[in-house]
Amino acid sequence: MPANPPAPTRYRTKEEQVADFLREGIISGRYPRGARLKQQEIATLLNTSITPVREALKLLEAEGYVTGDSFRGATVAPFDLNASRETLNLRILLETQLVREAAARVDAAEIAELTAIAAQFAQAFDAGDNEAARAANYRFHHRMFEFARMPQTHHFVQILWARYPFDLINRLKGRVSRAAEEHDEMLAALIASDAAAAMLATRRHIESGWLELQAAVEAG
Repeated sequence: MPANPPAPTRYRTKEEQVADFLREGIISGRYPRGARLKQQEIATLLNTSITPVREALKLLEAEGYVTGDSFRGATVAPFDLNASRETLNLRILLETQLVREAAARVDAAEIAELTAIAAQFAQAFDAGDNEAARAANYRFHHRMFEFARMPQTHHFVQILWARYPFDLINRLKGRVSRAAEEHDEMLAALIASDAAAAMLATRRHIESGWLELQAAVEAG
């Protein structure tokens, strides 16, 4: 792999830390669609004040992860299958670009980090802890995209993730196991610094999950 400077370390505010915790929780299914997000419970869980939680929820509402009203407060946004079809194409476009850049920039320490997360994903699946597996899946993609050093594109992808049915896809029978194999293909391409293979593996990974969900919905 070519030598590259490490990704710059950026201070993350409490608001950003809370927002990322909630994104992972929503995508993993810890906070299901339609669930109310109670600010005090989240603040207590994360050992922080209400203020960063409130600000994080505003950010997630702007991104589309949650909806809010004056009566119920923030709730996890519902799933829209029709909107997800458009999101699928946008995810393929942007995520393959992120992976291409990650393949060119990733270093040995970052590969080791991704390998460890992939192992956590597999271990959680083997233990039957599907929520932990889904959370590890989020971290795998999130960190891989950070290694591309393209923060604007990564931000747009996070907005797309808010509109995508990860929680439903990862509940399909056998999907988590197949996703682990697809992660291994992506990781192998990154280790080889093979951008074309990484992009192809990413596209197949995104499409396979969508096609499995579509087939399940059509089957009723």
